[in-house]
Amino acid sequence: MNLTQLLHRNVLLRPEQEAICYQNQSLTYRELVTRVACLAGGLRNIGLKEGECLPLLSMNSCRYLEYLFAVPWAGGFYNLVNVRWSIAEISYSLVDSGARFLVVDDTFAPMVAEIKKKVPLLECVIYAGDSECPEGMVSYEGLVAESDPIEDMYRNGDDLAGIFYTGGTTGSPKGVMLSHTNLMVFALTASQMTGLSAEPRWLNCAPLFHIAGLGMLLMSFLLGGSQIILPAFIPAEVMKIIREKRVSDMLLIPTMVQMLLDDPSFNKDDFEMVQNIIYGASPMPLGTMKKALEELPKIGFVQGYGMTECGLISISSKNHHTYEAIESGKIKSAGIPGLVQQVRMVDEQGCPVPAGTVGEITVRGPNVMAGYWGKPELTQKTIIDGWLHTGDGGYIDEQGDIFVVDRVKDMIISGGENIYSSEVETIVSQHPYVAQCAVIGIPSAEWGETVHVVIVPAPNVENSEILTTKQLRSFCKEHIAGYKCPRSIAFIDALPISGAGKVLKAELRKFYWKDREAQVS
Repeated sequence: MNLTQLLHRNVLLRPEQEAICYQNQSLTYRELVTRVACLAGGLRNIGLKEGECLPLLSMNSCRYLEYLFAVPWAGGFYNLVNVRWSIAEISYSLVDSGARFLVVDDTFAPMVAEIKKKVPLLECVIYAGDSECPEGMVSYEGLVAESDPIEDMYRNGDDLAGIFYTGGTTGSPKGVMLSHTNLMVFALTASQMTGLSAEPRWLNCAPLFHIAGLGMLLMSFLLGGSQIILPAFIPAEVMKIIREKRVSDMLLIPTMVQMLLDDPSFNKDDFEMVQNIIYGASPMPLGTMKKALEELPKIGFVQGYGMTECGLISISSKNHHTYEAIESGKIKSAGIPGLVQQVRMVDEQGCPVPAGTVGEITVRGPNVMAGYWGKPELTQKTIIDGWLHTGDGGYIDEQGDIFVVDRVKDMIISGGENIYSSEVETIVSQHPYVAQCAVIGIPSAEWGETVHVVIVPAPNVENSEILTTKQLRSFCKEHIAGYKCPRSIAFIDALPISGAGKVLKAELRKFYWKDREAQVS
């Protein structure tokens, strides 16, 4: 399996079909393949070696999609940098992946000077923006225009496709190594289980650095679709594009669905051509789901459950997103396992548990990552006897449906972003007014969850008078992205501790999650 096959097949079957629509740009599959082959040639000309990492720091764009194919075409692999990260986090991923090259767009070009200070190995920055190429950078468009096309290097199978960084439980992001097979299995699973028809007009408004955004993009290429691209999610702009470009299918996260429904410009007629909305990254609040079914009754809703380390685990079909499914409780299901993914629940000793019994969700199959980049010990703890331990708790019912009931690793999902509490705690604990702290996720109607921190003040410190949420967020933003920073604070005399010396976060959550059943699990 190889990612560039998605282009080879489409240019053979539908060379003059629109492949990409972005702002005022439109490319057919024939034009897209030509640009990809020339860009790949340009990358080789400036020194990109086979098996080398080429990171991208960019908003969604036409060039983003060209990059996704040109990098493997040239023999390299990705690092799709999270655009919400701080400069410190961006630089960490560049250093960790050994990057000599970096592609940036107009949004991130002003950060390059600061990034270079933190990334000594960075030799060449490629400017993929719309203005004049800044001094000291290489023009992306120049590489395409001035380079001869090259033959596809045909990276495939277990060859590394990319390193995908996810929140770290030890204070720094972890690089998930995904192969060409891993990503193609995502695309194949989604194409067969989501119910999409051939040649969808697919809207890309979710960030493509997320495995969900990338995987569903690849799925729509596999189906021979046309890609409509927006740089970011803005409700009014999304609805305008849906109407004007006759969008048939899209990926959203639950907060995006809610924002569309709540926007003053919402008009159900704009969604006349939309057939399916696939959602993931976090559970869909039941209130949002009911409103969506009421306002958009002709649209099929499909949930994808997965994680960076293994892509798709399961799909919850349209049949699980009906009023009948609400009554039966099936709407809380994360669906059935993928076509080639094995899923089982295990106890603390790693032994399988019976149907209906809660255990840790483990996954085995060609979707599972090769491991964590540069972290062999962590890889061995995560993949045991071929089974990936997800850190999520759940059960499988008698019909084979997966139900996710908790996040064992205390991960917080806010607005579709994965946030690890220990990473935030590492920063908060460094504040001079903090003696101890515990970070938990608390309910948010807008974001699903928000980051909340419980603090034991340092001795001789008057809590609320010396540390406000605004002050703590400002402190944290120096080290981590804004979306990871606490949005609320509570002060306590002592944290609840177990006999083993661990903080009992379940006790801290109780007050905030009394009505947790009001949300889809």
